Amino acid sequence: MQILVPVFAVLCSCPVWSKHLEPDQDTSVPEEWSHAGRLAPSDRVELTFALRQQNVDRLRELLKLVSDPDSPQYGKFLSLEEVASLVRPSQLTQKVVQNWLQSHGVKDCQSVATEDFLQCEMTAHMAETLLPGSEFHRYLNGQRSLVRSPSRYSVDEEVSKHLDFVGGMHRFPPSMQAVSRAWANGKQREAGFHLGVTPKVLRTRYNLTATDVGSAENNSQAVAQFLEQFYHPADLSEFMSLFGGGFKHMSKVDRVVGTQGGGKAGLEASLDVEYIMSTGANISTWVFTNPGRHETQEPFLQWMQLLSNMSAVPWVHTISYGDDEDSLAAAYMTRIDKEFMKAGVRGISMLFASGDSGAGCRHLTKGGNVFRPSFPASSPYVTTVGGTALRNPFKMTYEVTDYISGGGFSNIFAMPDYQVSAVNDYLKTMKALPPSTYFNTSGRAYPDIAALSDNYWVVSNRVPIPWVSGTSASTPVVGGVLSLINDQRFLKGLPPLGFLNPRLYKLLGRGLNDITEGCHLGCLDEQVEGKGFCAAPSWDPVTGWGTPNYPTLLAALLD
Repeated sequence: MQILVPVFAVLCSCPVWSKHLEPDQDTSVPEEWSHAGRLAPSDRVELTFALRQQNVDRLRELLKLVSDPDSPQYGKFLSLEEVASLVRPSQLTQKVVQNWLQSHGVKDCQSVATEDFLQCEMTAHMAETLLPGSEFHRYLNGQRSLVRSPSRYSVDEEVSKHLDFVGGMHRFPPSMQAVSRAWANGKQREAGFHLGVTPKVLRTRYNLTATDVGSAENNSQAVAQFLEQFYHPADLSEFMSLFGGGFKHMSKVDRVVGTQGGGKAGLEASLDVEYIMSTGANISTWVFTNPGRHETQEPFLQWMQLLSNMSAVPWVHTISYGDDEDSLAAAYMTRIDKEFMKAGVRGISMLFASGDSGAGCRHLTKGGNVFRPSFPASSPYVTTVGGTALRNPFKMTYEVTDYISGGGFSNIFAMPDYQVSAVNDYLKTMKALPPSTYFNTSGRAYPDIAALSDNYWVVSNRVPIPWVSGTSASTPVVGGVLSLINDQRFLKGLPPLGFLNPRLYKLLGRGLNDITEGCHLGCLDEQVEGKGFCAAPSWDPVTGWGTPNYPTLLAALLD
């Protein structure tokens, strides 16, 4: 009797009963990472299993209700326990996944309060048996070591119905960080005469007085750092002694969640901490730090899990982190989006930098170019912050577009209802639009808001550094402003702002400085000649609705 072998079994190394969870994930190895050999079968790896959640549609609807100022449920946020009871995976999902892991000898696992993540440690041999198609290799980038699989993994088809993805398999850390023009070839340049952006400049430009500082006991804000980015307490203290005059402020972080590394401070971390604490002055500040030292960790994913396991967290989080949408699996981004929804229904405001590559540019294999959106900036459930520059850096002039300010349209997420009218107005009235082949006109458009992102002074490793630029500067500034508004809301007995976008788009720019000049970077080709989108009256995909005017924005949001 002749046995017919299915064609699939010949073409794929994984069994016929298995299924790829992330078939569109880019498994290529970035050129800055060098291969250092395959792991031994007994080497340990740590993987994260994202279990399929329940009631996601209900979660999405609840987020709309608690975030819409016209809803009777506005501001009626859920506790972590209530979120857990809503999204907790079904008993069947938990049983199937746990039985599958245990049948392969995987027993060293930890869950979170919402029970929708399992973090498990196992040998490389166990992992490769559990996930057919995977091979674990070590990669090096300077002093950093990382373990990833350069080939796609699959899981049992029955199990695939209960998992969204497995973390720690493919994604390499993005290299996005603050850009400093003060250093050339590792050596500090002579600053000469330079005004630059300092806390005083920001507080003047955004109309913050000496009395606009925090005082509510239940208020807090946070920055999240990844990938060997650490701040030094001595830098923060020196920064405040140099630039913190004229307003009440704190010179110490209240809480560090995670482990601060040794060695040099990171410019990114120094920037974030110093400016959220000088704009959101005198407000309790936390630093979430996840160095990603375990070779199979995805630090950003680790941070998301941490939030799912803490019942009390700060109300405003700013994160200067992003990656190209096309480098990430749709299943991964969709699940991370649900994590943002979980934060939003708890009253947490999530702010992400829009990126420092303008509209970005992706070269297609078939020829031609398209713009390259960034994630999480492109998520419909975060508030994304773009960047501006002073028209004259030596005077307190009006702001124009910072040409590096990230912005554009998602290729993964549809345009959310809250922004349809504003975005369509821009698309209809803007005469100098790039060709429609460069971007997805029906995608989530970003950024939502902006702040100065050019020519900051930062103290890092006890050295004052000028000319630091990037939306990683504007993001903590906006975060600090929102923390001050939360502070005033708390003093009036009101809930925190939570997910800001539905309310922000209903303001139609009220309380914000409209930025109408300048364009950001795009593709260097004959079609767009290096230009992406341009600023315009009202909302635009470079600076959003504009930059904060604190007194009027406070008045608009204080009810």
